Amino acid sequence: MTRRKKLLAAICNNPKAVRFEEACQAAEIIGFQKTGGKGSHCVYTKPAELEILNFQNRDGYIYPYQARQLIKLLEKYDEE
Repeated sequence: MTRRKKLLAAICNNPKAVRFEEACQAAEIIGFQKTGGKGSHCVYTKPAELEILNFQNRDGYIYPYQARQLIKLLEKYDEE
């Protein structure tokens, strides 16, 4: 299993413990680009995608609802 697949599988298997850095990497893997953010927030967007990913660094982890949003997009762009 490649590092990419392991990262995506780890996020999908445990949405309550997704590290901030891993979430950022996963967003970039599926084609999102960092377009902003202030303080502990990082915002990721993708051209032609209405969904925006906004991750908040909470002691090195993101909130579970942010992980669920990421998982939804990971499943959408799984085979690209």
